[in-house]
Amino acid sequence: MHVDLNADMGESFGPWPMGSDAALLQVITSANVACGFHAGDWDVMAQTMALAVAHDVGIGAHPGFPDLQGFGRRRMQMSPDSLRNLVRYQLGAAQAMARSVGGTVRHLKLHGALSNMTSEDMALAKACYEGALSVDPDIIIMVLAATQQQTAVEALGCRWAGEIFADRAYNDDATLVDRSQPGAVIHDADLAGRRMVEMVKAGAIITESGRHIPAAVDTICLHGDGATAVQIAQTVRRALAEAGVSLQRFEGRQGAISKT
Repeated sequence: MHVDLNADMGESFGPWPMGSDAALLQVITSANVACGFHAGDWDVMAQTMALAVAHDVGIGAHPGFPDLQGFGRRRMQMSPDSLRNLVRYQLGAAQAMARSVGGTVRHLKLHGALSNMTSEDMALAKACYEGALSVDPDIIIMVLAATQQQTAVEALGCRWAGEIFADRAYNDDATLVDRSQPGAVIHDADLAGRRMVEMVKAGAIITESGRHIPAAVDTICLHGDGATAVQIAQTVRRALAEAGVSLQRFEGRQGAISKT
């Protein structure tokens, strides 16, 4: 049994640092790099991707809403055509920067409010993913497992990977508990490690109520901007290894899986 570990990173901006990217890149197998809209800038993108190449970590584009002040966590209303172009624009920048440092962009993962909205609305997810696939038909789309994002990639017939979160709590519809709610973000590294072993072994998302939702558990997200991010990443990796789960980059899957 194996699983991928991913983290969102490249979210510093000019002289304002965010996250522990260098330390996380020694733990994870895939990196989701901000594309300058919700966070990051051209220098940060280049530096982060160069470090990923040096550590043999898979590079992904991490597009979000144009919302630097709100870190991409504020919901915005955009037309499907504009969403397609929003994703195309950011993916293109990521591809160019990765190529310049000897890497390639192998996957795409939506950020923040854009991700939350598309996890609830298949049409929105489909528009975003169509934008990415029009640029690179072979790109692997990382989706929130068992949500409308997964429904969208199954309908599109593209390569995809299912993601679960080490440091976020789940609602009974497989969406993430809103950050404004108590317990939505998990800071206890040991708890995160135990939860991930349990979910990987079960092949399911385990919600706050204890419900098991069968899911494609291809990759585990470790948010890079939290105070305990590195500790959680190291603890989750160690807990998985002790449970006999090895780390390996996802290769992507195609088609539907049962969600019942």
